[in-house]
Amino acid sequence: MTFLLYPLAALFEIAGCFAFWAVLKFGKSPIWLAPGIVSLAFFAFLLTLSSAESAGRTFAVYGGVYIAASLAWIFAVEGLRPDRWDLIGAVISLVGAAVILWGPRTI
Repeated sequence: MTFLLYPLAALFEIAGCFAFWAVLKFGKSPIWLAPGIVSLAFFAFLLTLSSAESAGRTFAVYGGVYIAASLAWIFAVEGLRPDRWDLIGAVISLVGAAVILWGPRTI
């Protein structure tokens, strides 16, 4: 479930924030804000489903996934191609997220 949860949460957060971006930067109708708010609420709900034992660790792991998902959004929705530095940064962030999520813990 973890492999689906974080990317899905990222999709909903990015879509929700993009709705605000579209209204404020592109002059889209304020009607865009309604689905944006719903999307952001669903994002927050999804993070509560994480198996991580703390909110802070959940948010840290999510941060790494969010970086990679944002670059996928740039490509898929905004039609821009991430460069090699974007991709290197995304890989580093995902490795960091994996270490935080699955690193051995001492109790």
